[in-house]
Amino acid sequence: MSTDHNIAASAVAAATAHGHDAIDDYAALCADFRWHVPQTFNIAEVCCARWADDPTRIAVRYEDDTGFCATLTYADLQQQANRLSNVLRSLGVRRGDRVALILPQRCETVVAHMACYQIGAVAMPLSILFAAEALGFRLQDSGAVVAICEHTSGAHLDAVRGHCPALRQVIGVGHDTEGDSDISTSRPGHFNSMLDWHSALANAPSVFIPVASAASDPAILIYTSGTTGAPKGALVPQCALIGNLSGFVASQNWFPQPGDVFWSPADWAWTGGLMDALLPTLYFGQTIVGYRGRFSAETAFRLLEKYRVTNTFLFPTALKMMMKAVPLPRQHYRLHLRAIMSAGEAVGDAVFDWARAALGVTINEMFGQTEMNYIVGNSAARWPARAGSMGRPYPGHRVAVLDADGQPAAVGVVGDVALHRTDQHGAADPVFFLGYWNNPQATAAKFSGQWCRTGDLASMDADGYLWYRGRADDMFKAAGYRIGPSEIENCLVRHAAVANAAVVPKPDPERGNVVKAYVVLAAGVARGAAADVTLMAVLQAHVRATLAPYEYPKEIEFVEQLPMTTTGKVQRRILRLQEEARAAALQAAPTI
Repeated sequence: MSTDHNIAASAVAAATAHGHDAIDDYAALCADFRWHVPQTFNIAEVCCARWADDPTRIAVRYEDDTGFCATLTYADLQQQANRLSNVLRSLGVRRGDRVALILPQRCETVVAHMACYQIGAVAMPLSILFAAEALGFRLQDSGAVVAICEHTSGAHLDAVRGHCPALRQVIGVGHDTEGDSDISTSRPGHFNSMLDWHSALANAPSVFIPVASAASDPAILIYTSGTTGAPKGALVPQCALIGNLSGFVASQNWFPQPGDVFWSPADWAWTGGLMDALLPTLYFGQTIVGYRGRFSAETAFRLLEKYRVTNTFLFPTALKMMMKAVPLPRQHYRLHLRAIMSAGEAVGDAVFDWARAALGVTINEMFGQTEMNYIVGNSAARWPARAGSMGRPYPGHRVAVLDADGQPAAVGVVGDVALHRTDQHGAADPVFFLGYWNNPQATAAKFSGQWCRTGDLASMDADGYLWYRGRADDMFKAAGYRIGPSEIENCLVRHAAVANAAVVPKPDPERGNVVKAYVVLAAGVARGAAADVTLMAVLQAHVRATLAPYEYPKEIEFVEQLPMTTTGKVQRRILRLQEEARAAALQAAPTI
């Protein structure tokens, strides 16, 4: 591959020119940065083919919760991708066709992605956690022609296949502890026509000539889980990977460096796992760790130690769990971390301070969306990180906070975070999605002229740092005050008794709403009627002493867990609707 689209080379050269000991290189990095987007570009070529000549270079180290481990070199990845590309071709998959990948973190997932890109098909990653209804909607809406799935998803596919007329074939991936699949084409409850992955690849040629693709050609279709309405499929072009790289390099403190190994629990079926972890790591020819199993703090620390992980992406929820479970990790684990990126929610100063003290790493917060990912964040190696800040726009991205009229807001004023289609030099930003699948109205509504709105609220300070204020639909008014949940949640989590928290409005006939907190308590905290009353008063006083008087939660409900998305975000909407339903039921109840 030519270096004209090696974004890291441009970024690293700019950083090196200004020295590693500078206090703040941000202005110089942005001034020197230029996008280099070639006319032809393919993710499979840059993430696999160009590294495949080295038989010792490792792409994936895999482990599952049974203890099974595997290693996939770039050479093996390329050969298997070639075989699968030939299989897909034989099934009639052509340029632009959607191929559903219902797979977790495992070697076959990487192979499937590379095979799709090589033939010009559109990879559509889907979570293995999707039930039949969620799976069926996405398969129907996208018109996917082939699905590749683990055996665990077979029953859900059985349930919806009759409603997916475009779906011609399913390829099944079983447990490969012995190198063989446990999927049989005659297995009860599964498609009679299901192809076995291992058998299909074994009989396919290992040579494949990739199609030529333009940088603007569609590559990935990811469905976003909006707060209202049906999920929308964001169609992402090949060149969006280039648009992610300046942020990835910066947030990972100038990745790659010799010996770098990446791991993240983020599901590869989502933007966070795919575009913030898997594909950028492969782009640089480094090793990524894939783990098939349930997340726990102890498992996370074990994987970090075992695989000598240097770089990671951890959701705030995961970091909170790790902080509460193992407050002093370096007393128990030999860690090699040099960079942590976090996104999805605000980290908060409690976790931020813990990581600095307990892990010796400053967390680089990042912000982005599937539609335009990795656009704002920190890079502790190149500019000062400020606890609680989303960071600054990454080099190459022109970001502003827009007011209600679509104009850049004044310093300190809360507005909608938005990204301009061009950078500060007037060049097109390659990070943008192409549009929502078969939904031009939603695509048009996403933009205000040349600005693409995120729907996330923030303010920008005089130094260009953005401060998150929540989703537009998470903000609410209580007693006339505008409330953002993130600050209150962070304050609660700072208390030793709290493992996690979510703040939502509770309808109130006199004040419109009052602040209510759902709280997950830390392990070992005493429960009981009297204890709960005392603890609620303690937590209310804790918030009242830290924040404004109107921000403390008037009511606290202790729960075992919070509703979460598969990407680790708290689903406040579910809690908000629950409160609205309770209020409506109370109002409708007969009075005595």
